[in-house]
Amino acid sequence: MPELPEVESLAEFLRERAVGRTIAAVEVVAFHALKTFNPPASALGGLTVTSVSRHGKFLDLDCDGLHFVTHLARAGWLRWRDDLSAAKPVRPGKGPLAVRVRLAPDDSGMAPGFDLTEAGTQKRLAVYVVKNPDEVPGVASLGPDPLAADFTPEALGEILRASRTQIKGLLRDQKVIAGIGNAYSDEVLHVAKMSPFKISATLTDAQVADLHEAIVTTLRDAVERARGLAAKDLKAEKKSGLRVHGRTGEKCEVCGDTIREVSFADSSLQYCPTCQTGGKPLADRRLSKLLK
Repeated sequence: MPELPEVESLAEFLRERAVGRTIAAVEVVAFHALKTFNPPASALGGLTVTSVSRHGKFLDLDCDGLHFVTHLARAGWLRWRDDLSAAKPVRPGKGPLAVRVRLAPDDSGMAPGFDLTEAGTQKRLAVYVVKNPDEVPGVASLGPDPLAADFTPEALGEILRASRTQIKGLLRDQKVIAGIGNAYSDEVLHVAKMSPFKISATLTDAQVADLHEAIVTTLRDAVERARGLAAKDLKAEKKSGLRVHGRTGEKCEVCGDTIREVSFADSSLQYCPTCQTGGKPLADRRLSKLLK
């Protein structure tokens, strides 16, 4: 799933290529992906992309005051095309293509644009055409952005003290902190040397400070690694930069212990026992405690 660093990089990628250009057409292939109907997607035709921003994991193209907002969900992606002038109009049917955004041709006749695609069968990619991003329920309910200036250790402490949930789940809750998903929550907790099952309200002031530092540095480092990359290269960069997530059975690069996994119904977490849980492997999530 694209998380804050990847979505921020996609926003930067589109700022360089789409801002100032006119939208020629928005072609919706997967009608279930379009979550709004008024204004229609066709209303974007003829408007100019004036800015591109990010709200948590949501990507937002401001088109003369009308916003094209998308959430790529678990298996969605944005694929840039340098020239769509020869591409035939899309037709609904099987395949990963959900939405195509065509930009007007430039002086050379090239008509760039991008496709929103989604692999798999769950089909959770979502597109909204709204007058204000806050009309999107997921945007309106977002918690603070962890890269914002007001996301301080004190602000994080208030968030943690207000909850008695496991820290892994809290970090992933978009209503609590915006933009962190399964992968980067694993990475943050590894950097902070903290068990994913630790109860948030039990953290000391020193642990809160360490967690804050881990959140900010992990996300900023990931954004910097991705800066300047083409959209097609972001997935590979994300995977190569992860130290524990998705690396079950490999050696921890910090201590050399074997990275372990706890599986859930539809996802899993990875962690290092030596770095995070005092050398003890974690029990199944249903137990919510360390094995004794």
